[in-house]
Amino acid sequence: MFLLALDQGTTSSRAIVFAHDGRPVAVAQREFTQILPAPGVVEHDAEEIWQSQLAVARDAIAKANVTADEIAAIGVTNQRETTVLWDRQTGKPVANAIVWQSRVTAGICDQLKANGLEPLFREKTGLVVDAYFSGTKIMHLLDQDEDLRRRAQLGEVLFGTIDSWLLWKLTGGRQHVTDMSNASRTLLYNLHTLDWDDELLGILNVSRAMLPDVLPSSGFFGNTDAELFGRPIPITGVAGDQQAATFGQCCFEPGTAKNTYGTGCFMLLNTGDKPVESKNNLITTVGWGIGGKVTYCLEGSVFIAGAVVQWLRDGLGAIAASADVEKLAATVDDSDGVYCVPALVGLGAPYWDPYARGLIIGITRGTKMAHIARAAVESMAYQTRDVLEAMQRDSGLALRALKVDGGAAVNNALMQFQADLLATPVERPQTHETTALGAAYLAGLEVGYWKDLDDLKRNWALDQRFEPKMPRQERDHRYGRWKKAVERTLHWAEE
Repeated sequence: MFLLALDQGTTSSRAIVFAHDGRPVAVAQREFTQILPAPGVVEHDAEEIWQSQLAVARDAIAKANVTADEIAAIGVTNQRETTVLWDRQTGKPVANAIVWQSRVTAGICDQLKANGLEPLFREKTGLVVDAYFSGTKIMHLLDQDEDLRRRAQLGEVLFGTIDSWLLWKLTGGRQHVTDMSNASRTLLYNLHTLDWDDELLGILNVSRAMLPDVLPSSGFFGNTDAELFGRPIPITGVAGDQQAATFGQCCFEPGTAKNTYGTGCFMLLNTGDKPVESKNNLITTVGWGIGGKVTYCLEGSVFIAGAVVQWLRDGLGAIAASADVEKLAATVDDSDGVYCVPALVGLGAPYWDPYARGLIIGITRGTKMAHIARAAVESMAYQTRDVLEAMQRDSGLALRALKVDGGAAVNNALMQFQADLLATPVERPQTHETTALGAAYLAGLEVGYWKDLDDLKRNWALDQRFEPKMPRQERDHRYGRWKKAVERTLHWAEE
């Protein structure tokens, strides 16, 4: 028997068939359209997401040369905060999905802060008031159309993050559900009561009738429609991508942490069975819920990490393929004093400035494209240090090592620079597919495919450990220059 994980990301939909040892047996992937109607605004076609996800699920099963009867269960993991509204009757989206990266609701967030409401949201949800999260996106969509709002109040228009949308489609419209980890990213879910919060729903003018039921991350979410794969398959694990990656990295004890280098960078630190309130501009989030227990995490979210490499490729034309960046950056010994702050859609943690904009500074006549490429890659490591410093101040926990995953984690030079900059060892596992693996683990635990957490830990295997080598003086100098560069980007696009 095998597990099928559906990994619905920001730029592509993927599906992976896993064996019992946690190794991928087959992978299928398909990119989909990024809709960019205005600066800082990012949208997706939810129908295209569904079609691409279904196609890769079928492809992965075919590539693995297995039948639907050999799939014990399905796990789902997803880009979080991206907001879909759809018609309950037709199952069709009523508008483009607003992507987590989109800054379209920055104005709504400014107004909420001006009204003194941020402390209330922070206390109840663990989140900062920022355009990143789903609640203001729902408000924005309903504000565009009074009839849409009326229908939403009647439960005729439904809201979901991408997991809920996929679960609705997978179950043939029978299940309108989400899991705790995704619910905790909406600005509407109370971390303490583990329920939608009526006071916050009132403030954002969102009706409970349009919201999904919230379930533990490992549990029964419904069966797939028999027509999709030839027989119904149980869906028994769901988690937002970063929580799934943390689970896939076996960060099960308080004080363990991972950083994912994907489109953005996301560092999560397991803080145990109680939410830790951040005093340093991080967010508190549900990690996962299993067997009646909830695990909480502190998270630092960096909006642009690997996406800066896509920008070098598509925006500047500096490279033909993303994989070329490592080779180009390696043609120079260092960035020669050039710093790149990739605030292309504002800055996330710990700055939370939607009006910051990108900056390349330190350019001289000797600067080559290779220096800019190197500075762009190194920006991922600098932003990660910003987050880790805030995390350690909040938690009082010193990291023994940082586990890493995501597309850019294969870049050895970047991982070494990361270890140097943090003065902390960096550990990369043999299986890079930790996000999908986490979803598979959550699904497999529910159906007894894996027995317990110890069973999962036995699957984790080290690929490479990067030990810090940079002298402290050099590390402090470089990080000091980075902080100066960041200061120059802040509030740039404010009117």
